[in-house]
Amino acid sequence: MKIAVVYNRESKSVINLFGVPNREKYGKKAIKRISDALKKGGHQVATFEGDKQLISNLETFMPRVVKGELPGLVFNVSYGIQGQARYTHVPSILEMVGIPYVGSGPLAHSLALDKVVAKMIFRQNGLPTPDFAVLESRSFEMPSLDFPMIIKPKNEAVSFGLRIVHNEQELREGADVIFDRYDQPVLVEQYIAGREINVGLLGNNPPETLPSVELIFGGDGPKIYTYEDKVHRSDRTVTPQCPANISPELSDKVRDTAVKAFASLGCYDCARVDMRVDDDDNVYILEINSLASLGTGGSYVAAAKHIGLDYAALINRLVEVASSRYFGTPTPPIVKMVKIKNKKEAAFSFLTQRRDMIEKRLEKWCNLSSRTNDPIGIRLAIKEISQFAKELKLKPVDEFSDDRFVWAWETSKGFKGGTLLICHVDTPSSQGTHFQSFRRDPEYLYGEGIGSSRAPLTILEYALRALRMLKLLHSMHLGVLVYGDEGMDNQFSEKIIKAMAQKAARVFVLRPGNPDDSVINQRRGLACYQLNVEGQRVKLGQSKKSVQPLLWLSDKLSKLEQLSSRKNRLAVSVSDVVTDSYPMLLPHRVSAKILVNYYDLKTLSAAHNEIQNILKAKTNTMKLSMEKIFDRPPMKNRKVNAKLFKDLENVAGEWDIPISKISSLWPSAAGLVPSPIPVLCGLGPIAEDLYTPQENIQRISLIQRMLLLTQYLIKTAGL
Repeated sequence: MKIAVVYNRESKSVINLFGVPNREKYGKKAIKRISDALKKGGHQVATFEGDKQLISNLETFMPRVVKGELPGLVFNVSYGIQGQARYTHVPSILEMVGIPYVGSGPLAHSLALDKVVAKMIFRQNGLPTPDFAVLESRSFEMPSLDFPMIIKPKNEAVSFGLRIVHNEQELREGADVIFDRYDQPVLVEQYIAGREINVGLLGNNPPETLPSVELIFGGDGPKIYTYEDKVHRSDRTVTPQCPANISPELSDKVRDTAVKAFASLGCYDCARVDMRVDDDDNVYILEINSLASLGTGGSYVAAAKHIGLDYAALINRLVEVASSRYFGTPTPPIVKMVKIKNKKEAAFSFLTQRRDMIEKRLEKWCNLSSRTNDPIGIRLAIKEISQFAKELKLKPVDEFSDDRFVWAWETSKGFKGGTLLICHVDTPSSQGTHFQSFRRDPEYLYGEGIGSSRAPLTILEYALRALRMLKLLHSMHLGVLVYGDEGMDNQFSEKIIKAMAQKAARVFVLRPGNPDDSVINQRRGLACYQLNVEGQRVKLGQSKKSVQPLLWLSDKLSKLEQLSSRKNRLAVSVSDVVTDSYPMLLPHRVSAKILVNYYDLKTLSAAHNEIQNILKAKTNTMKLSMEKIFDRPPMKNRKVNAKLFKDLENVAGEWDIPISKISSLWPSAAGLVPSPIPVLCGLGPIAEDLYTPQENIQRISLIQRMLLLTQYLIKTAGL
């Protein structure tokens, strides 16, 4: 892999020099040591200053990769040149131009550098940190903390300006120095007497904790790690002891605290959390170093060495964890700049080399809203699908289209006796729901309907494009069915889906997958009943003389929920309770929806009878009606499903794509596939927070599921 080591040392290649200059830098020997370690790992390495020439330098060094080659990566050790939040400058540039890099992103760096904000976040997450105050000017009032106190600049690192003060005079003198030298507010902390311990973190989700390190202070002076100590200008030695001589219980405590601190600021890949531990083993977070020093004398390197990672191994391990975070795809096959004869490898290259294009297509889909109750939006979305179907020369199947809720296409050979791919175009959300715009981070993609429909549509399109590129698309029996009433529980598409699926040999429903990399081989059914109860109109003072519909129904609803049974795989619940009343009168009409989540029709029938028994009215003053709104049938766990999953699992194994199977409580269009047609659901990307403003997919799962579907279809073609 091409790796650019980006640092700040000597360059002043900026438009203007002004503001607070950077005081942190790596030495030339340290930069060479990192470069040599990467070369030892087999990488092609170059070093660049993190200045205004960086983008052009990187474009020259790592242009767009050829087929089968991983993109380049930046090993970021840049502290910035000048200005605020300097750690964020190079990561922000890399984010802007789309280059992956080792280490945390701009947000985590900025939070970690602002010690006050970081401490506030720690406290919001229930993490301990010393009491503190902020001095904004020289005329500050005394903070309500006890002496001794620690003072430091609010937005600096490497212990710049760190000092312990024992009285008001020392506090004011120390604050004046910080105001003069660093031109920023002063952070005052309650001094915690005790031991100083830090924990390094390596990796992600969750990070690995390196052995804890205790700083052993030799000689006189306060037991705080000053800048003078770090650059060996003090009259004492500070030695990192690894592992720290602490109890197993305390070791677990500091490690757990470090992991939570890492997560609370959204750090990536590596960091070091500095803590104090008092005589009662209470732990306090001092700060988190989001750009932990890789100096050979530092505690981070010492801790890594203790678990068997020498310097070169540590540096290359950092590349590995960043690569996994960004790329998570299986290792690409070796591909030369010649025509690829192996169609499986050609499909791999076609898809993986178009990841930017695929994500842009997904962004376009997310920006095209087509919610269930938005017929214009759905029509525009279908127009988009029809356009790429026409481009791929797919034929409309009028027999299984109604041009309102269902649209179908097939290859030249037709779909009968082949594979049917089903997905929906509508996003089951109301018009009033607010959704965020499309955005990406290294691990997740966010956007309206991105998991429920947008990513599955993108997977469908690019899997078919890959097959067309291989000149296989029209040599196979393949059909596509898109419906637009998922938010209406397939009330209008049900018959057509059943009829078209009956003609296929196998069916895949491109609904989102589960967070454990699973597809769904079984789903429960869901029936919904509309219940209406109407009684007499009474005033408040007459309430005891007549049965109130709301109170009567409340008692019944609690009994309904008691029908739920794990043993019978049955869940009964109530939603959307609405009352109707006239002014100055109690509610005389109540409506509610009864949801029955069931395993099979026998279970549903028994539950329906019990619900009716519970709801029998014993008074002539009450009118009651119950009507079934919809019934989404269960997806059965058939033997043919198991065979289909096994075939899919074999393909996933060839490409190192994680996959498992799971049973789901919620229904889908897969339940409409007639027996004995094999069907699997959840072949879309791994999604979380569906139908909420935070809906997202795992970024890597988009390409993984796309590759999985494509390679499976190639296999069915006998290649």
